[in-house]
Amino acid sequence: MEEWEQRVAAAWASIDSYEAREGDFRAVIDDLAAELPEGDPVAAFERASAWDSTGHSDRAVPLYRWALDHGLTGYRRRRAVVQMCSSLRNLGQVGPAIAVLEAERNVDAGTLDEQTRGLADAVSAVLALCLADAGREREAVSVAVAALAPHLPRYQRSMANYARLLIEAR
Repeated sequence: MEEWEQRVAAAWASIDSYEAREGDFRAVIDDLAAELPEGDPVAAFERASAWDSTGHSDRAVPLYRWALDHGLTGYRRRRAVVQMCSSLRNLGQVGPAIAVLEAERNVDAGTLDEQTRGLADAVSAVLALCLADAGREREAVSVAVAALAPHLPRYQRSMANYARLLIEAR
């Protein structure tokens, strides 16, 4: 499996070389996915990601959903959530995306490995975009500032409080 993962990583590293031939890139990913057992959620995730990365959110979302519904785990599961919700946003379906992202933010971080926890800010970033698209700009700014605050060299406490007050002061 490690060798397969390396080939998948190499394919993704080369995506820009396929700019004018997106179908060829999807075929490379599809061939790699076909090496996995029938019904493997990782295969569906990789195919979804290929469709998504080549501008076809509409084709990606059903594959992300299938992968999530069929046991995708760990880092790829969280990536699927982020990517699917970003695609839902692109398709104008921010309500369902917000619901999924809010649930994802409530996942106990203690149950996640470090790599998966590392995507918490990506979850927040996509949620902020979805909230803004839904006309909930104050909540969007609150989510974005709260995600940014821990990364600041100073003012973390103040920014966290400002983020909280944005939604409490409504």
